[in-house]
Amino acid sequence: TPHLNHPEHVHPTLGAYGSWSITLTLHRAGVDRMYAVFVPPGATSSVVLGADLVAPGDFSPELLTPPTVLTSVDGYDVALTGTLVAGRTSALDLRITRKGVPVTDLQPCLGSFGHLIALRAEDLAYLHVHPERSASAGPELPFAVDLPTPTTYRLFLDFRHGDVVHTAPFTVTAQESSCPPPLPPTTTP
Repeated sequence: TPHLNHPEHVHPTLGAYGSWSITLTLHRAGVDRMYAVFVPPGATSSVVLGADLVAPGDFSPELLTPPTVLTSVDGYDVALTGTLVAGRTSALDLRITRKGVPVTDLQPCLGSFGHLIALRAEDLAYLHVHPERSASAGPELPFAVDLPTPTTYRLFLDFRHGDVVHTAPFTVTAQESSCPPPLPPTTTP
């Protein structure tokens, strides 16, 4: 998983005849995973398409960044609280500060004060989550996250402040649920 440590959030440009394009530079040899997220006309939910991009050269694998509940990006500190439990909705709060001062004037980005992307480390399965409706312009962004399996995930919080989109990465592990599976329905003769 060489590129889970180096995300890049880009937006394509609409070209002639309805085509979308973007120029990318792949900075490291190996395989990158690209996701295109869009809402087709008339649809009520988004569609996610993925494709692998291969950069030639000497591949040098990197270990995934160790799990953490605090990360820094572009002079901002982002703290994660909450416990992820696989197979059920988990409440996560992400708190954004800058130089120790809570950030309370986040700007909407694509209609939301934040976007949380979860990528499963083993197969790069993709999940996109918006903050809860109660979310304000900071410093806390509450999320309800449903991760399917107990394993390691890479989370990326996108937030906009000062007219710039920042991406805060986290490595987390979703715990196995301690709840027993539901009983099968019973039938009566």
